[in-house]
Amino acid sequence: MDLDELDATAAETKATYAEIKEYVLKEYGLKVSSLYISQIKRKCGIEVGENYNLSKKEDARVPQCPPEKEEAIRAALKYYAMI
Repeated sequence: MDLDELDATAAETKATYAEIKEYVLKEYGLKVSSLYISQIKRKCGIEVGENYNLSKKEDARVPQCPPEKEEAIRAALKYYAMI
């Protein structure tokens, strides 16, 4: 399906991080961070912006999204027709 067939622009078919967080909290009762959302978006092949808030440490640990939160975020991305 082509986006031209839909009566929506590319911007209208994207949800903000706040909308995704709100959906996950309402539907699953889980709080998710922007970090987790961006990790799942990358896994799904969705382009995300560059992170300018990088750690100065060489061995900085980045927490990985737990499976139950990944499932909830994927559901939100499907709900908003992003995947």
